Amino acid sequence: MKKAVVLVLDGVGIGEMPDAGEYGDVGSDTLGNTAKAVGGLSLPNLQKLGLGNIHPIEGISPVTAPLASWGKLSERSHGKDSTTGHWEMMGLVSEVAMPTFPTGFPPSFINSFSEACGHLILGNEVASGTEIIQRLGAKQVRTAALITYTSADSVFQIAAHESVVSVSELYRCCEIARKMLAPPKLGVSRVIARPFTGEPGNYTRTASRKDFSVPPHGVTLLDKLVENDIPVTGVGKIDDLFNHRNITTRHTADNSEGMNLLIEKITQSSGGFIFANFCDFDSKWGHRNDYRGFAEGLGAVDNWLPSLLNSLAKEDLLIITADHGNDPTTPSTDHSREFVPLLVYSPGSAGVSLGVRSKFSDIACTLADFFRIEADFPGVSFLKEVLCDFNRNAQ
Repeated sequence: MKKAVVLVLDGVGIGEMPDAGEYGDVGSDTLGNTAKAVGGLSLPNLQKLGLGNIHPIEGISPVTAPLASWGKLSERSHGKDSTTGHWEMMGLVSEVAMPTFPTGFPPSFINSFSEACGHLILGNEVASGTEIIQRLGAKQVRTAALITYTSADSVFQIAAHESVVSVSELYRCCEIARKMLAPPKLGVSRVIARPFTGEPGNYTRTASRKDFSVPPHGVTLLDKLVENDIPVTGVGKIDDLFNHRNITTRHTADNSEGMNLLIEKITQSSGGFIFANFCDFDSKWGHRNDYRGFAEGLGAVDNWLPSLLNSLAKEDLLIITADHGNDPTTPSTDHSREFVPLLVYSPGSAGVSLGVRSKFSDIACTLADFFRIEADFPGVSFLKEVLCDFNRNAQ
């Protein structure tokens, strides 16, 4: 069975969408602004695929014959968070934005949650996760309370030092919050466990983060693939974003581990769909406004890219994209409402322009075509455009 791979470079947007002003994101351009900030990016392998053909990026010129088909995707859904973006890639458009809490969660909820989980609550504010644990971490350790905070996204994040609140206990508290924050009332997209370690002034979040997502509100491509007995597997936090429905993934500590695991999954797979997320761009660099780290991370992926391409068989399909932007050069530390890049590679096909696509769910339509399954997702498949040379050569 042939394989399809979707690799999500989490947060790697490629320029503001027309409605960016509604989200406070005018001027956001994750790739373009990062390139300017570091005096130009050097990503020769992504350049060969056609990254520079999509959008002006300092240091990455367009090429005359890209190895991949290229374009960019518009988000149809309302929002700019990981859950909404990944759901739309799999064919599920969210017409109503998930609720956010710019002044913190209602006191009535915080009191009820504190009583239900048996811990005092600190914070309950909009904050950067790395900043709030430095500010409230010592008090959290003294009291065994839970630090809660949110952002511009629909999230309820809970942080605690592993020495006083075990990871399993933190997960238990998150499960309680998840049930309390289920639709239709507060309906938060994700409850996120954020364990940390270290000493005052030097607290560090660990790799034991876990996302507790609201279940998808409709049918996704993952559901359709499993119905048709097509194997589905993942790399990174993908399963959390779909509330573990019809996908199992192995979580990774960082992009480097994700690169190794994705190659392993491809080479060991006898066919089916592999869905991967490299989250360091978002969690380590975008949210911390670390444009240098962001640029270095892009370079690491670019150096690894030939190994990924060499792992694919002639009939396989690779899609490289993102779920939203997270421009590390703007004052905001939140996600940004941006187009996302679209690079589509198959070893047996030459690259063509795919233009500006109106929905992330064009990916779901394309994969349904690729696996020849019946599906009715909003969007337009680009499979025939991508595989036109392949099909001609096969005849």
